[in-house]
Amino acid sequence: MSANRKPGKITIKKYANRRLYDTSASRYVTLDHLRDLVKENADFEVVDAKTGEDLTRGVLAQIIFEEEAKGANLLPVEFLRQLIGFYGDSMQAFVPGYLKMSMEGFMRQQDELREKMTGAMASPAGSMALLEEQTRRNMAMFEQAMKVFSPFNAAGQSGETPQAQPAPGKSDDVRALRDELEAMKAKLDKLAGS
Repeated sequence: MSANRKPGKITIKKYANRRLYDTSASRYVTLDHLRDLVKENADFEVVDAKTGEDLTRGVLAQIIFEEEAKGANLLPVEFLRQLIGFYGDSMQAFVPGYLKMSMEGFMRQQDELREKMTGAMASPAGSMALLEEQTRRNMAMFEQAMKVFSPFNAAGQSGETPQAQPAPGKSDDVRALRDELEAMKAKLDKLAGS
């Protein structure tokens, strides 16, 4: 199938025995089949066969975990720890949008990067320069995104980070949120300096 598939939404029914049934193909399928559908850019949903409850998010997460267990190791351990740390955190609501925006930016650059890499393979020095340029662009994009999510921290022109003072009577949550944002900025600054 082509990478531009997306003709219509496919419904996958999940039964109590954990079997998956592709209603568009009228057959039972595996998680590998669903992984292939994702790679083909097919739009699908996974629903509980009995209740109709949407199970898509959990099944997609299961595919990721199985890939990681097979040794794909796409997700760094530190990233997983940080992601888990956001569950129940005051910043939890911002994380999905931030991750989506970051991945969309990365995907936009993917084709351009592939073309440049093909040309750069002839020159090792060109390859290194290309990777450095891409890293700088990604860090700039992440810094820009962090500014959007950092209402208490506007990078000053002098290079200093101004401290926002919470209004009297504000809860400790605001202070904790500001501290978390400052820590995230420091991590980004450290990465950008590497």
